Formats: sequence, C-alpha cells, structure tokens
Amino acid sequence: MENINRRKFFSIFALAGVSAVVPQITGSRIALANPAGNAKKKIATRMLGKTGMEVPILSMGVMRADNPAVVRAAYNSGLTHFDTANGYQNGKNEELLGAFFQDKDRNTFTIATKIKPNLKSDNFEQEYEEQLNTSLRRLKMDYVDVFYAHAIGNTEDLNNPRLVKMLKKFKADGKARHIGFSTHANKPAQIDEAIAAGIYEVCLVSYNFKLDILPELDAAIQRGVDAGMGFVAMKTMVGGVADAKGASKINGAACLRWVWQNKNITTAIPGFTSFDLLDNCLEAAHSPKLEETDAKYLASLKEQELLYCQNCGSCVEQCSKHLPVPDIMRAYMYSYGYKYPSLAKGTLTELAIAGNPCSGCEKCTVTRCSSKFSVADKIAAIAPIVDVPSRFLV
Repeated sequence: MENINRRKFFSIFALAGVSAVVPQITGSRIALANPAGNAKKKIATRMLGKTGMEVPILSMGVMRADNPAVVRAAYNSGLTHFDTANGYQNGKNEELLGAFFQDKDRNTFTIATKIKPNLKSDNFEQEYEEQLNTSLRRLKMDYVDVFYAHAIGNTEDLNNPRLVKMLKKFKADGKARHIGFSTHANKPAQIDEAIAAGIYEVCLVSYNFKLDILPELDAAIQRGVDAGMGFVAMKTMVGGVADAKGASKINGAACLRWVWQNKNITTAIPGFTSFDLLDNCLEAAHSPKLEETDAKYLASLKEQELLYCQNCGSCVEQCSKHLPVPDIMRAYMYSYGYKYPSLAKGTLTELAIAGNPCSGCEKCTVTRCSSKFSVADKIAAIAPIVDVPSRFLV
C-alpha cells in the first residue's frame, strides 16, 4: 500500500467522496483581506464553576485550525478561551497557538490542553508528565489554565490512583491552574464519579440537541455545578456543519443558541477553521437567545441522520464481533464531518482496526441505532483509511 500513487488513492475513495481527504478552502475575500474586520461586540461571559475563570460563552476549539489568521480574528473579536490538545495535528496545533500568543499579555487569554492517559503503561507517570512538558514547550508557556485528562471512557479511570496522583502533581507544580476531564460516553455516570473524586474542576462534555439522554445528562450537570464543577460543551454541531459530500447540513448558530439555553454550560468550543464559520459562530454569540425559528429548525432535524454518534453503546451489544462501533463512528465523523482524515486514521489505528473489521459477517447484526446510522455502510466507508499512507491525509 505504501507504493500507492495519488491517482490510485483517489480512485479508492471515489465512492466515499474525495472531501474526506482533500482540505476545503473557505472564507470570503473580504475576510481574508481583513481577518480582524469583525467589530469587537460584547459577548456574554459566564463563570467556569469555582475556578474563578470568567470566559465568553463562545470559545475556540482549535483542533483543526491551521491558519493563524483565523485565531487572530477570533481573538480580535473578543474570544479569550482556546482549546487544543497534545495530539492535535501531531503537535502543530499547540505550536500554532504558541507562536500566536507568545507576544500577547498572558492575562488576556486562557488555554486548555488535553492528553489521553495510557494507564496500561508501566511508565505512565513519566510518560504523562513528559507529554505535558512537551505541550508547554510547544505553547511557549509555563502553565495551561485547564488541563484535561482526555477522552475518559469509563468511571474507573477517573479515580485511578495513578492518574489522580499525576493530576494533583501537575497542579501543585504550577503547570496546570485547573484540572478537568473530557468525555464522550457514559457521561452522567462519569460526572457523578468526578464529583466523588473531588479533584476535577472542569468537565469538557459532548452536548447538543440530538442527545437522547438529555434529561439524565442535564441532571448530572446540575449536580456537578452544585459541587463547583464548570462545564464546557463540545460536539455542539452534531458532527459538523456539512454532510459527507460537503453540502451544507446544519446551521451552527442555531445549535450554539440551543446549547446556551442551559445556564450550566459556561462556554462552547466549536471548531471553526474559516472566517465564514467564525462569523456564523459570532452571529450566535452576539444574539444568543434561542428564537422560535431556531427551535423549529432544530426540531425539524431531530429525527434526521446527522454525523454525531450518541455513544449509547447499544450497537456494541448487537454486534456479533462486539466491535468498538461508537469509536469507529467517531472516526467517520472526523473524516467526513470535520474533514480531518488524519485524526480518523489515528483513531482507528489506536483501536487496532485493520482491514475490514466486518469481514466474515454475511449480514450486519446492528439493526438499531439511536443516531439512525447504517453502521455497516459507515464502517465500510471509513475502515480503508487505515491503509492510506499518512502523507496523503490532512
């Protein structure tokens, strides 16, 4: 597969859509010429739990951004909180922020970064601290404002003594002002476990209008707020503002307004990569009230298939091979929704997915999906990316 040429590569993905691997160039000529052209209007702020951090309701998820001009436009428009991670763009994402903020007053912005703990490693403690030190070097900073234990998948990890020890050390050493965790699954249970652990100050949680467990999740978030925890929303646009073919799929401004209805959500971190998408998010931040037209629009999408997996886990029980279907669906979303195929490949590689994991199955046994996915079709569309050389991916 390493000897594949570009023509052959694109033919392989013709059925899946070339938008999965080719970066899209967006942004108006006006925005490109004047990236700071947005008037700096007032954006409402909220307190992040008991951290003492007051941040705008709109923040920037920097994960896919590779243009410092977009970061500059966000900063100049009044956004002050920026979210990245050690693994995003193999470290280049943190480097981008480090270069941009190196001459800025440290009191005018806050930074969050994330590292997934490998608690199975015998050298976990040393590796985890080295990773944080690497992040700080890239960011050209002595500390981050929020450090997240990233992508926690089960409640046991939150209270793992080795992880708790290192998180406490990071804070005691002054490398992280506040400690948090990010989660895509088992969210109510994880929030309750984090409250019991007593060290987590912030939770980065997937939160959007499509979730079937909203009553349970909202109740858990309220318990977290009562305990002093702050909440940051991700996945607010249910997998991206475009569908797998790149066509406009969803109004991000309406999605954000819906999120901000919940006063317990301090801020949202949409991952805009262009000036047009930034403008759409700013439109919402400047007029955050959910209007009747927004509510009707979102209600019309409630039963439609989008790109966000609910992470309910019922598919794993139905699958005859018990594949990690929610994680595979997340990889699909990264590639087709976020247009970030290299992250999709990394996700599948981490899961040790090789070839077609559905091979040998005459008929898919996953027949019920709360997100209304055709699971077998989506797995068939994303699994081949593991064999694509990384140099072809963005």
